[in-house]
Amino acid sequence: MFKINQHPLERTQLLELATKYGSPLYVYDTDKIEAQYNRLTNAFSTVKNLKLNYAVKALSNINILKFLQGIGAGLDTVSIQEVQLGLTTGIDPKKIIFTPNGVSLTEIEEVAKLGVQINIDNLSILELFGQKHPKIPVCVRINPHIMAGGNSKISVGHIDSKFGISIHQVPHIKRVVENTGMNINGIHMHTGSDILDIDTFLRATEILFDVAKQFENIDFIDFGSGFKVPYKEGDISTDIEQLGLQLSERFNDFCVEYGKEITLMFEPGKFLVSEAGVFLAKVNVVKQTTSTVFAHVDSGFNHLVRPMMYDSYHHITNISNTEGRDRYYSVVGYICETDTFGSNRRISEISEEDVLCFHNAGAYCFSMASNYNSRYLPAEVMVHRGEDYLIRKRQTIQDILHNQEVVDFSIIKKNSEEAIPA
Repeated sequence: MFKINQHPLERTQLLELATKYGSPLYVYDTDKIEAQYNRLTNAFSTVKNLKLNYAVKALSNINILKFLQGIGAGLDTVSIQEVQLGLTTGIDPKKIIFTPNGVSLTEIEEVAKLGVQINIDNLSILELFGQKHPKIPVCVRINPHIMAGGNSKISVGHIDSKFGISIHQVPHIKRVVENTGMNINGIHMHTGSDILDIDTFLRATEILFDVAKQFENIDFIDFGSGFKVPYKEGDISTDIEQLGLQLSERFNDFCVEYGKEITLMFEPGKFLVSEAGVFLAKVNVVKQTTSTVFAHVDSGFNHLVRPMMYDSYHHITNISNTEGRDRYYSVVGYICETDTFGSNRRISEISEEDVLCFHNAGAYCFSMASNYNSRYLPAEVMVHRGEDYLIRKRQTIQDILHNQEVVDFSIIKKNSEEAIPA
């Protein structure tokens, strides 16, 4: 259960970090990441072979990847660049699974050369890959036609989704296997993010079990992730312990039916890092209008886009003044568009220069940040065993200009003039 003013680090330490590293600032607590990892592994402790592959897209800083690798996680990747990031940490390529969507055969082949587990989500590429590389085992992503997730933008297992091969096309998959002689060694699904109804999720797992039975050489079933974490006071989350009890029993029974111990996989991202991260921003201006009090911070949706993109809720606390009288504010950014983090929020009285803390900022926050308005990306700090470490420097104007090529317009003008006949 989420509690008001709950954050992974102490208020005084966060204020010290804001002073030390400046704002805006992302801060991640590895203790919380490890606690979430252990919670998930404990929930499935009765499964003989369990593998958790962290979804790199949630938060891709290589220090976070190294930490997760150190506590036993593999990596779930969606691009060759994420694979390359993972490999820089020294992880065994066999502990990485590549689950792209709509990428070219060329990219899949390049990843396959790196020794990574390939996961294919469409019949066309499956057939082409099987014809050219029948000896490389692949996993197939199934679309179970199950609607799950917090909203339409993050629900990816329904019938109109672009993700996965329809369950009704399993005969086509089998025909491709027969024609190419390729080996299907895994079955995968991902229904969507912010799953609350575990019964719906369990219905989808039954679909995967039925599909897996139709292939002889399955080594693992990857059930995706999307487990919901709490965002606000009184909020509820996925009952991981209950899911663990029910799915573990069913999975163990399936292993008996299938005739061998296969691996149960998940690909948690948000579940592991969301609550471990906070975003700190300083208040530039408190602006009273005829109807609203705005708290303008030194950031915007260029740094934290989820509220504007997904209507996501991030709890906001004033860590500079926790004992003040509560008032109502709309917290907004400095981008020259509507740029709202939260409307009509009850927050301890805000003054200019106060530091506001945005909770649940570990997942899909920095990783979706941009240089919109030519603003710098913020710094990232990792707190590990109580000590803080700078894991990404704040950008400078040199970073903004990097890779931009300057055209000499004087030469263009001169060449144009010379080209005009006298």
